[in-house]
Amino acid sequence: MNDLKLTDSNLELSGVFSAEAFKSHEQVVFCHDPETGLKAIIGIHDTTLGPALGGTRMWSYQNEHEAIRDVLRLSRGMTYKASISGLNLGGGKAVIIGDSRKDKTDALMQKFGEYVNSLSGRYITAEDVGINTHDMEMVKMKTDHVTGIPVEMGGSGDPSPVTAYGVFMGMKAAAHYKFGSADLAGKRVMVQGIGHVGETLVKYLSEAGAQVMINDIHMDRMEEVATKYQAQIHQGDVFTADYDIYAPCALGATVNPESIERLSATIIAGAANNQLANEHRDAETLKNKGILYAPDFLINAGGLINVYSEIAKYDRAESMRRTENIYDTTLAIFRKAEIENITTHQAALIMAEERIAKAKAEKN
Repeated sequence: MNDLKLTDSNLELSGVFSAEAFKSHEQVVFCHDPETGLKAIIGIHDTTLGPALGGTRMWSYQNEHEAIRDVLRLSRGMTYKASISGLNLGGGKAVIIGDSRKDKTDALMQKFGEYVNSLSGRYITAEDVGINTHDMEMVKMKTDHVTGIPVEMGGSGDPSPVTAYGVFMGMKAAAHYKFGSADLAGKRVMVQGIGHVGETLVKYLSEAGAQVMINDIHMDRMEEVATKYQAQIHQGDVFTADYDIYAPCALGATVNPESIERLSATIIAGAANNQLANEHRDAETLKNKGILYAPDFLINAGGLINVYSEIAKYDRAESMRRTENIYDTTLAIFRKAEIENITTHQAALIMAEERIAKAKAEKN
């Protein structure tokens, strides 16, 4: 394990990342185990409100720099997600470099659990893209600092249905604010990415009477979901299709100058983390174009609320109730942004940062 202490002013990674890139993070840990093939990075952004909790993502990154960039952005987002949701948690995240369909083994996940355990509770892991409850069982064999384990093991189970419910609530709030009604019946929604969360969101939307279009890199998944929920498969350019609501549910940075220029939707509300390639520039562009953006770290917080139940000791029903509150918080963010003439992203950041600043002041 290579543990980077971020107070080092001369930190550099192959001349690409310097201390500046890590300045807001408390700790970044690089994990490598040749025997199992594990290559992972754990990012701890801020622990002011509590231990850093965030899922582990397994993805075939093009290179390590891309993985580092992802873990830094994701762990920062988790800090704000926990804060704006009123949870006593800090922000952290982990990424495992590899193809989850080919490279993942029980031994690899157990080894990852050992690295998580070495952090003595500063970081608590959970599921994310490419990781499931069985994987968390393997991690649990090596550490108690894990959430999202199966219900039969005393855990909260798969958090993805609760994440999808929160996104659905945020989307309904956006529809209420933009169209005057939270009713999604007849609304055309593009769901990009139909993993566990995306599929459940499709289910909610279909039940609400929305016209659902789906896009994913795996044709077999699209065919399965399309058949199950009578959704329309879309294989062309996602951003030039005609629809009302864009729901990014795969990886981040799909909202950028090029995609915004082509986008026909008037609402963006999805489950993906870090949807804005450049959060300030792109949020401002969306505001100027009249596209309502539901901040990702707010509306996709349902999964975090669910796994936090394992720490705070409340049940799934309470998780769903707390997640339903995302509707009211999202409306409050939209109103704050309008009154103060700022972007919805800025409004959400301000709300999250105010809670963290208050906690820091109380500690001093």
